[in-house]
Amino acid sequence: MGARWLVFPDTAQSEPNRDLVGGKAWSLWRMRSLGLHVPPAFVVTTEACAEYFATGGLPEGLAQELVHGIGLLETELGRTFGGNERPLLVSVRSGAAVSMPGMMDTILDLGCNDVVEAALAAETGDQGFAAEVHRRFTGFYGRLVLGSTEELEDLPDTAAVRAAIAEDLGQTVPADPWEQLRAAIAAVFESSRSRRALAYRRHYGIQDDLGTAVTVQAMVFGNLDDDSGTGVLFTRNPVDGTREPYGEYLPRGQGEDVVSGRVTPKPLSHLARQWPTVHTELLAAAERLDREGRDAQDIEFTVQRGELFLLQSRPAKRTARAAVRIAVELVDEGVLTPEQALTRVTPDQVRTLLRPEIATGAADTAQVLATGVGASPGVVTGTVVDTPEAAQADPGCVLVRKATSPDDVHGMIAAGAVITEQGGATSHAAVVSRALDTPCVVGCGSGTVARLTGTVVTVDATSGRVYAGAVATSAIDEGSDDDLRLLTEWAQRHSPVRVGEDDVVAPVFDADALAPEELGEQLPEIPSGTKTVRGALFCAPDGVRAALDAGVEVIVAPYRLPVLLAAIDHQRRTA
Repeated sequence: MGARWLVFPDTAQSEPNRDLVGGKAWSLWRMRSLGLHVPPAFVVTTEACAEYFATGGLPEGLAQELVHGIGLLETELGRTFGGNERPLLVSVRSGAAVSMPGMMDTILDLGCNDVVEAALAAETGDQGFAAEVHRRFTGFYGRLVLGSTEELEDLPDTAAVRAAIAEDLGQTVPADPWEQLRAAIAAVFESSRSRRALAYRRHYGIQDDLGTAVTVQAMVFGNLDDDSGTGVLFTRNPVDGTREPYGEYLPRGQGEDVVSGRVTPKPLSHLARQWPTVHTELLAAAERLDREGRDAQDIEFTVQRGELFLLQSRPAKRTARAAVRIAVELVDEGVLTPEQALTRVTPDQVRTLLRPEIATGAADTAQVLATGVGASPGVVTGTVVDTPEAAQADPGCVLVRKATSPDDVHGMIAAGAVITEQGGATSHAAVVSRALDTPCVVGCGSGTVARLTGTVVTVDATSGRVYAGAVATSAIDEGSDDDLRLLTEWAQRHSPVRVGEDDVVAPVFDADALAPEELGEQLPEIPSGTKTVRGALFCAPDGVRAALDAGVEVIVAPYRLPVLLAAIDHQRRTA
């Protein structure tokens, strides 16, 4: 059967189009092509998503193609979708061409109903496991597909979840797995235009009509028994960039448990003690993915009855410090050239790295209000608020939550720092904060929201401490950091403009000397023949671009590297 709306990355002989299948499905193809152990899957393409929004419904013919796609999974695994023996359950996951971690929806355990629950119980000999799968699925579907706003995750069983959904919406979760699948795909499409996804794209300059693919993948169960679990592994530390595995593992858990932050997982060393052979296999796969990807990788994995499955691998979101360290180290390893390394670090990341830190001795007498895991370093002083809407109303404040979810992203973008009661270093709050380069402390414990809201605090997300009031800070010197100094040397060789006080060439245009009335919303016009510019305007990317377009030879700026990187980027884009 020819497929217009589906792609099968498992069996593709050549590399699939990433814009068509999304980053998640592309990573499945890559891992399978490397011989790694991946549950089978197929993908509903971004073209189907575009057609969905153009017509207001699932594309014509997609329902029939889904039957074919599920049939291939059934054949490979010897299972039946909705069957009363050896049932097949699937995950339905978003996958845009540009990675947007935590922004769009994922529905796990799809295909479950009363008949399937009984079949799972008979197959595994564990009625409790089967009931938990059914409860989880019903909650996922009720919240993400039907739109319930109730707290469904904490309800004790499927009956209670169903009752809460019925009371909230007057609807029920359908028993027909095919109806579940079609509605879940539509819900994932819709999530690509949610407020949180739109806010993320605006922040990063990603086009709004990008849409998403939908990956339908056979479930593996980290919550099956004591020999099962789930986790996240970074091939390099995403906080400081050191060349060491960094991750967490949750016994008897599913991936959503780790990402949501509702449960604090164990360090990866727990897996090493429990299943040393699985841990060794995981590290070997991670090393290969890091090498093949030529970058630090963020890997999701599940262990089912002692068997390792890889679910995703993507370039890891990282802090500014980690971005700089990894770029330099990849050159040391011979993976990148210095010129390529300069494309891995942005001017904003360097500016972030040059932000203040707690001054020596300043914290010695400060009152510690909370402690947790420093998930994204930095220091911020601000008033604590407890809702994303309050954060938007007070940019630069400190947002505290029990645990963050995709619905908090607009507030996380506005906040100067994020604190959570729950979750670990691979939770939603940690991953999104690293992507935003926002200081973040997670896992501060119950009662943190109530205790901090309304107070002024200083968040030291490097040490994982939250102090009362304002604590004195100091800034680091660009020339004293070995990695920054190396990047600066490389950037000077490739930049189309010189940066610094030493090479000033007349005539000079000084934007800081202009009268306030001469500064409008637009950049001031650079006089013809100007060789050197100075002023804060020319430290920002727009000012750098204007200077280069005017033929300027020298930009005077307090920090050289951000300006050099912006100049190199502009040269590359206009070449």
